[in-house]
Amino acid sequence: MSLMAALAVAGASKAIAQDVHGKPIRAEQLANDNWLMHVSPQETAKYLLLPVEDKAPEAHLKLIVDNQLCRNIDVRMALHKIDYYVPVLLDEFRGHNLVVQAHMNIDRSNRGGVGSEICWGNIRLADTFDTANRERFRPLYHHTPVYGWMNDPNGMYYKDGTWHLFYQYNPYGSMWGNMNWRHSTSRDLLTWEDQGVAIAPDAHGAIFSGSCVVDEKNTAGFGTGAVIALYTSAGDVQSQSLAYSTDGGRTFTPYVGNPILTADVPDFRDPNMFWNEDINAWNLILAVGREMRIYSSPNLKDWKEESRFGLGYGNHDGVWECPDLFPLSGKTAEHTKWVLVCNINPGGPFGGSATQYFVGDFDGHKFTCDSAPQVTKWMDWGKDHYATVSFSDAPDGRRTVLAWMSNWQYANDVPTMQFRSANSIARDLSLFQDGGEWYVSVKPAPEMLAARGKKVKNPSEACEILVDLKGSATITLSNTKGEKVQMTYDEDARTFSMDRTQSGNVGFSEAFPCTTVAPTHGRVKQLRIFVDQSSIEAFDAEGRFAMTNLVFPSEPYNSVRVKGGKATIYQINN
Repeated sequence: MSLMAALAVAGASKAIAQDVHGKPIRAEQLANDNWLMHVSPQETAKYLLLPVEDKAPEAHLKLIVDNQLCRNIDVRMALHKIDYYVPVLLDEFRGHNLVVQAHMNIDRSNRGGVGSEICWGNIRLADTFDTANRERFRPLYHHTPVYGWMNDPNGMYYKDGTWHLFYQYNPYGSMWGNMNWRHSTSRDLLTWEDQGVAIAPDAHGAIFSGSCVVDEKNTAGFGTGAVIALYTSAGDVQSQSLAYSTDGGRTFTPYVGNPILTADVPDFRDPNMFWNEDINAWNLILAVGREMRIYSSPNLKDWKEESRFGLGYGNHDGVWECPDLFPLSGKTAEHTKWVLVCNINPGGPFGGSATQYFVGDFDGHKFTCDSAPQVTKWMDWGKDHYATVSFSDAPDGRRTVLAWMSNWQYANDVPTMQFRSANSIARDLSLFQDGGEWYVSVKPAPEMLAARGKKVKNPSEACEILVDLKGSATITLSNTKGEKVQMTYDEDARTFSMDRTQSGNVGFSEAFPCTTVAPTHGRVKQLRIFVDQSSIEAFDAEGRFAMTNLVFPSEPYNSVRVKGGKATIYQINN
């Protein structure tokens, strides 16, 4: 069983960390909603546990070590009730004097007096922090954070049989903030092992999205095979920074010359780099407002702007983010094209965030799009597929991607608490043609076939449903509570749709209940539908469309009815 599966303990939904018993920390009240906490240098506890209430406003905490400011963090300190705890790891402060200063910044017009907040009597020192998550909606075979908030996948690479995934992470709550890179590894793209925080905020700012490469030629001078990370430092401005690892990505050292790339624009982020044999140098694609900028470098430190792409092309309803640029092949080698991935928020086909892409040619200096400027292509037609980027150095020439499985319209509001967000299943990309246009084919990674278990009669909270179609069809997933998801394939209209308006809990956001529709680019003969605790991912078996949607049923869907086809159900081994 994977670590993530082991955390998905069945039972009532509980977000509070269990068995949190430790020595209380006295909070000293100061003026103007400020508080002071002394953590004794003699204490041997491993964690300082802070009580959190998600609906509370953020309190600003300063961690002061030996009279020097060490760290700023924002925590939604509990006012009325404790939803869960978050830990501050004390190992790095051992033998030093730690003082925590907190400022609440709350409206007291409808509250009790200063000091009435429940948090001040419930801050604890503890030797352990229980990460066993008992929430109903924790996925069983998708990657999730052990606790806390997760969004964009970052820095993904493959080396020596291991897939490395970094991701945007908040250690101090289950809503966006305090951006770090946390690290997970996998041998099979289903079972993930948590490796802890890899890159933490520094004087240049929070750690936003970026990429990693293995520098096999030692072009950067940090050693042959060093792992190089480029990421956005988000402080008063956004700039690009470099960190390097000489232990296989376990620990990173920030480069002393940071930032390595700056600009005079506010939205300047998400560097994605790759080695280009055609020019014997590195390329970098960077999101800048509503366009992409492309750079080259001999050493990953000194970057020259080569060109820009995006003016007038595709969807511009939101900011362009999280780019990727890579060659991709069809059925024959002569059909190799370049794909430029451009995640956008808002502007998705059904509102909020989504992944668009462009197909064309790239000579190491300039990307040229094949399609007319007004053409927009989407990699996934659901509501919950964003920040798609690929692993560098994937084996066997594969182009394997992961996405963040949520939507900025409601990501902070979904009905989970101790953790929020999951990644999509891994997908492999290729090309196909329809009507004279090149499109990206999206198929579940081959590791998903290896995960198939025994055939079963009814669906469960973790299964794959294979549907062989005779023509137009309706597939309905339902449970005993009357909750359902209806999927419809219309052969004449060449569309596939998914209706989640009656899927379970849909009331936490007006943007959540919806029906999403995808073009099928031809006749669909077989569907592959992946069901997990809180998600449904549907694919044409030939890869011509994908659709990802979150669902929050009050009990797992345990029935599937197919009109116009036949369903075969497999358990997922994880």
